[in-house]
Amino acid sequence: MNAPNPQTLAFVRDPVSDEDTARANHYALLSRLLHAAPDASLLGMLAASGDWQIDDDAPSAEAVLMAQAWNGLCAASAAMDPAAAQDEFDALFGGVGRPEIVVFGSFYLAGFVNEKPLVKLRDDLAALGLARTQGESLPEDHIAAVCDVMRLLLTDTTRSATERAQAQDRFFATHIQPWYGALCDALDAAAGANFYRRVSQYARSFLDVEAAALTIDP
Repeated sequence: MNAPNPQTLAFVRDPVSDEDTARANHYALLSRLLHAAPDASLLGMLAASGDWQIDDDAPSAEAVLMAQAWNGLCAASAAMDPAAAQDEFDALFGGVGRPEIVVFGSFYLAGFVNEKPLVKLRDDLAALGLARTQGESLPEDHIAAVCDVMRLLLTDTTRSATERAQAQDRFFATHIQPWYGALCDALDAAAGANFYRRVSQYARSFLDVEAAALTIDP
């Protein structure tokens, strides 16, 4: 039997837990839905994924709301077609000038896009070894981008489980928690929101669970 290579052992990290994998999948879905309109494949997948049942005898209020929001999103996906989803996405998030729904953290934290919160985010991303994808023109404080960062932090096996948890908590508390509620409020109030009102309810319920978890002592 060969002796273990100490250099190899030095890079062994804790595997990602089932819970963190599930959380990463929620962040990935939010990132996808808020970056572009869902296509037929995604709508079909969501339509087939409803009926989330909670087995816990005494579920938290957050868990109940999340199950309801998930089932509502899946039901809305079954009734939505890709063309209508694209039209709604463009009406809410596109257009010339300021869109109906602004999706950048700086807007909610500082009142304008490309403000100091974006500078802080870029500094923190650099410290994590992350940067905007080449060719991507949208600023890093886009809600889809920060959700994708959380996905990466949850599944980064180059860090130990403790390091991953600390990085996630810091990033969420600084760059998502202070403004996701205001974004969801704007979507909920948007006259043109139909499918994306369901996306907003799902986003709020999941991120509320994430925020509640920060208050629990390890």
